[in-house]
Amino acid sequence: MKKRTLIITLSALIFAAAVTLFPGNISTHQNPTDSVPASAPSQRIDYFASHGWDVHEIACRNVVIPSVFSPAYEEYARIQDKQGLPLREYAGSDAQLYLYEVKNYSPESKNMLAELLVCDDIAVASLVYSEDGGSLRFAVS
Repeated sequence: MKKRTLIITLSALIFAAAVTLFPGNISTHQNPTDSVPASAPSQRIDYFASHGWDVHEIACRNVVIPSVFSPAYEEYARIQDKQGLPLREYAGSDAQLYLYEVKNYSPESKNMLAELLVCDDIAVASLVYSEDGGSLRFAVS
């Protein structure tokens, strides 16, 4: 159990570090009309449940979305574009990264994690990936 907790913590820290490498100025945003509310824990869990994911929150960290996206972060942004989430609109902003354990899916017996990036009480990015560093990655929707 200690090894699993360490892996989850390291995964969250690695993502948080990647997100904070390119801090920039915070900009003002208009909330998109099709925004996903995510201010309350129940809203965040309902978001995942609406896509068939049963999750349990395990961590939360404050991060800064990069102002300029690295190639890896650009790939992450493209996934968000396909999901209709407004990550690009929040470049340079403070955010909260919520990390969840996925309880109802384990392909190849891999533990799965889900993340939700929230700005101004709106979900701006989400991803489901394997705990081993992301050898398996899925859009939430």
